[in-house]
Amino acid sequence: MNPLHMLGWDQAISVQDESQFARVITVQKNSYQVSDGETEYIAHVSGRFLNEATDTLDFPAVGDWVKVQKLKMEKKAVITGLLARKSAFIRQAAGFKTEAQVVAANMDYVLIVHSLNHDLNVRRMERYILSTYESGASPIIVLTKADQCSLDDVEQAIEKIEEVAIGIPIVPISSITGQGLEQLVPYIEKGKTIVLLGSSGVGKSTLINVWMERDVQVTQTIREDDSKGRHTTTHRELFLLPNGAMVIDTPGMRELQLWDGDTALDTTFQDIEAFAEACKFRDCQHETEPGCRVQEAIAVGELSEGRYQSYLKLQRELAFEQRRQDQKAKLLEKSKWKQITKQQKSHYKQTKKK
Repeated sequence: MNPLHMLGWDQAISVQDESQFARVITVQKNSYQVSDGETEYIAHVSGRFLNEATDTLDFPAVGDWVKVQKLKMEKKAVITGLLARKSAFIRQAAGFKTEAQVVAANMDYVLIVHSLNHDLNVRRMERYILSTYESGASPIIVLTKADQCSLDDVEQAIEKIEEVAIGIPIVPISSITGQGLEQLVPYIEKGKTIVLLGSSGVGKSTLINVWMERDVQVTQTIREDDSKGRHTTTHRELFLLPNGAMVIDTPGMRELQLWDGDTALDTTFQDIEAFAEACKFRDCQHETEPGCRVQEAIAVGELSEGRYQSYLKLQRELAFEQRRQDQKAKLLEKSKWKQITKQQKSHYKQTKKK
């Protein structure tokens, strides 16, 4: 068996030598750790790769498959290419720059992890669900620390989440007692890749330690005084589980700014879309028009006002983000042609002198 298949190699490409490829295990600043299933290498991108990259999306992320030139004796490698991603969880990078950040790539499932002893924020969960659908992977809601809550509290949390996670599996677990862990078994099959996303201190690293059957990640608890999670995981890393599945651990996210999501908005808010299709007028703005099924659903309690306002807010946010990205693209294109013109003028002057 080719060692790459141990890491989930399922690329639908024809290659003569699969030994030229590896999977990105960790990313730290400008260096990468990659594996070919037999050996791990410290890697960096080639000069040509660096020159041809035009965007942060062009650079490798954890979970990516890359083409490499290996220096086996030194356990170093040069990344010369990036294979097409089958899925990618992307967010707007923190800060004021319009820049995408690939959190994880080529995963099959996104486990959205939330602690049951922490305040439940369904609006934040909607963002995770939207970005997961946009990524091309399937979302799973995992509610940790069920052992610290009563059965009624767990059932109430599930009921609240079901309103925004339509058709998505919701699994309450305890990494301490083992409660509910068997329900996650179908998602951690051999050859499959999952990524754990959520705030700091919700139990992502603890869950990985359970699956790895040893402590590979440092863990800390949520502070009792303010229910805030302490920052534990410092970088993204892919682990190969004993059963052959792969899991990507990620640092806790304090915020999730959307990068894209237009194509996933309908799926995330399929309940609202269904009401909208039942409106009397096809161009209904869902405000004061007669026969508006959306407003009727809000009035009779079939749809909460909070969920509808969240839907409108995310629509506005995505439209704003698209305008920012379009503006950035125009500025980059303008800068590119200015540089080309400058080079052409310099070449013309040198030619004229000769």
